[in-house]
Amino acid sequence: MPTILGQNQYGKAENRVVKITRDGDTHHIKDLNVSVALSGDMDDVHYSGSNANVLPTDTTKNTVYAFAKEYGIESAEQFGIHLARWFVGSQEPIQRARIRIEEYAWERIQTSDANSKFIGADEVKHSFVRKGQETRVTQITYDGRNWEVISGLKDLIVMNSTNSEFWGYVKDKYTTLQEAYDRILATQVSGRWRFNWTDDEQRMPNWEKSYEQTKKHMLEAFAETYSLSLQQTLYQMGSRIINHRSEIDEVRFSLPNKHHFLVDLEPFGLKNDNEVYFAADRPYGLIEATILRDGADARIPVDLTNL
Repeated sequence: MPTILGQNQYGKAENRVVKITRDGDTHHIKDLNVSVALSGDMDDVHYSGSNANVLPTDTTKNTVYAFAKEYGIESAEQFGIHLARWFVGSQEPIQRARIRIEEYAWERIQTSDANSKFIGADEVKHSFVRKGQETRVTQITYDGRNWEVISGLKDLIVMNSTNSEFWGYVKDKYTTLQEAYDRILATQVSGRWRFNWTDDEQRMPNWEKSYEQTKKHMLEAFAETYSLSLQQTLYQMGSRIINHRSEIDEVRFSLPNKHHFLVDLEPFGLKNDNEVYFAADRPYGLIEATILRDGADARIPVDLTNL
């Protein structure tokens, strides 16, 4: 039975690009997920396999990253207009370009009034938290006499666009990772904290205030720690909570390292000066630990925060 080719398109989907604009010490983030779909005179590639009219999808990916450097990202709409105009205008067979962009919003982390150990709190202009991502959780256990309350959050994505390093680690014949002295540090926080309220004779914590303040201290520690490892940052986050919230005796975190790799733009004659990154979702380093008030026992199950 005769067949004919119907609607068709091709391109590179879900190109994750993070653009850091550095205005002195003040940094700005545009975080996009860009999908490119191209259509036009593509009959031959379907009928005979001829690629004469095909712009490789890898090239469309490269164009997304190169345009982030060349034009910046004023808005998702303007960035998409630049891309669509280029694909249709530069390639005669391409008659239609569809650019779909998801933008992930970030807001600045408000730091404490007191200066941190490494930098003054009023100088922190590079720490961000993703908007609208966290899920608040709690687990209550009661046996008729005793209570155990473990609360926390998950899916809280945070980022430091500088003031993070990673070097001096063990190297063997399988090591390829280059030492980093200025890197993006990002993670998706899964955290639990255990209250020391265990029976009705004790004064019950103000749960709403406790959650608000615990999250605040956790984020302040993330922003104000000059990080030499994610483990160091994790410990500072847990310590800050315990030192400021007397109702909490134990904190456990599971922190995946959300790697951001500099994109090599040299093949396109462009220098990538810590501006354009590829945000990798997997594989990822997974850092986990429990922080305890001195004298307290560890009771939060290890698998409660496992991702």
